[in-house]
Amino acid sequence: MQTIPFTRLKETLYYEQLPNGLKVYILPKPGFHKIYATFSTKYGSIDNHFQVESKPEATVPDGIAHFLEHKMFEEPTGDIFATFASQGASANAFTSFDRTVYLFSATEQVKENLTTLINFVQNPYFTEQNVEKEKGIIGQEINMYRDNPDWRSYFGLIEALYRKHPVRIDIAGTVDSIAEITKDTLYECYHTFYHPSNMSLFVVGGVDTEEVMQLVRDNQAAKTFPSQGEIRRFFEQEPDQVHEEIKVTELPVSLPKCLFGFKEPVRQSGGSEALKREMTTKLVLDALLSPSSRLYQDMYDEGLISDQFGHEYNSNSNYAFSVIGGETKSPDELVKRVTDGLERAKRNGIDAESFERSKRKKIGGFMRMMNSPEAMANEFTKYEFKDTSLFDVLDAYESVTLEEANRRLNEHADFGRFAVSIVRSPQG
Repeated sequence: MQTIPFTRLKETLYYEQLPNGLKVYILPKPGFHKIYATFSTKYGSIDNHFQVESKPEATVPDGIAHFLEHKMFEEPTGDIFATFASQGASANAFTSFDRTVYLFSATEQVKENLTTLINFVQNPYFTEQNVEKEKGIIGQEINMYRDNPDWRSYFGLIEALYRKHPVRIDIAGTVDSIAEITKDTLYECYHTFYHPSNMSLFVVGGVDTEEVMQLVRDNQAAKTFPSQGEIRRFFEQEPDQVHEEIKVTELPVSLPKCLFGFKEPVRQSGGSEALKREMTTKLVLDALLSPSSRLYQDMYDEGLISDQFGHEYNSNSNYAFSVIGGETKSPDELVKRVTDGLERAKRNGIDAESFERSKRKKIGGFMRMMNSPEAMANEFTKYEFKDTSLFDVLDAYESVTLEEANRRLNEHADFGRFAVSIVRSPQG
């Protein structure tokens, strides 16, 4: 077991890669009663075309990663949620573009809950009957989200930005695509992506490190997994240009939803370079568009935006894009005001005081997160699967200079790769 100290943060991370390839991370937090654990696989909604070494290429239906996540909670003995609840734990799971995470939080019966988490994720139970039943449940979920203005504006923007990349497809897929899912397809995806060598376990909170690590060692040693080759993921060549400059969706809404953002060219870089680029972009967006910025305050005072207005940046090795906007009485005016503000910042540079304020805010937010086992666990594998570390985020933020931020603004805010998504009522 490796000991990885982070002196500045006064934290020590313990790490071991087991013989079957599973990576285990434990972050003890003395004095904390709550523990939080995540069991994650590097498998998300975009992974629909893949190959494992000597096996043939496979293309699977959209939404299957999310479908698989749902089915994992069903066992011959019943619903696994009831087991966690009987042990005083709260369990959940989520699927994103590039990972699936199973988790629980608890203050008692740590060994029992950790064993339950590992065992149910490593014990799939799919039948033709329960797969068909799930199609109806997820179909209802898909239809529900199709009536959700926030969801439609968000994925409407990604659909406008991307022409071919599967990031443009709803994480749950479509009613038609999930209809194609079979028990055999689920097992194929499970055995490909849920192999221990493609997964990691992270435990944080008031735990005994050696006790937890030994529990995991013993649990895995009692199981047999076939050897697994490298997983290759295939993506069609994505044009640098956006798919469409504006996408309008009509739904009954009291006020229009308007989101817009920039698509970046595909980059293959990862690790520290990608981390620095991500943190720099987040600093830029915060300095120019956060509630403390002049632009935000002016738009808010005029009633052009509400406190729902926000921004985010999503990136991986084969996609990256920003999302800006929210609810507004005038989508056209909102887009104009923000784009004018970005153009002005590109010409004149980001205000030094605003930049330093955003930098301090981001660093402070990161330090506060270190006191939240839940936040740490949810963020940890996101960075681990990008070949970097959550604990490198602080250094990345601190190293960003104003010059780098201005350079990044000009690089990211390319209006040749800009798209808008609007959800408005049919009459408006």
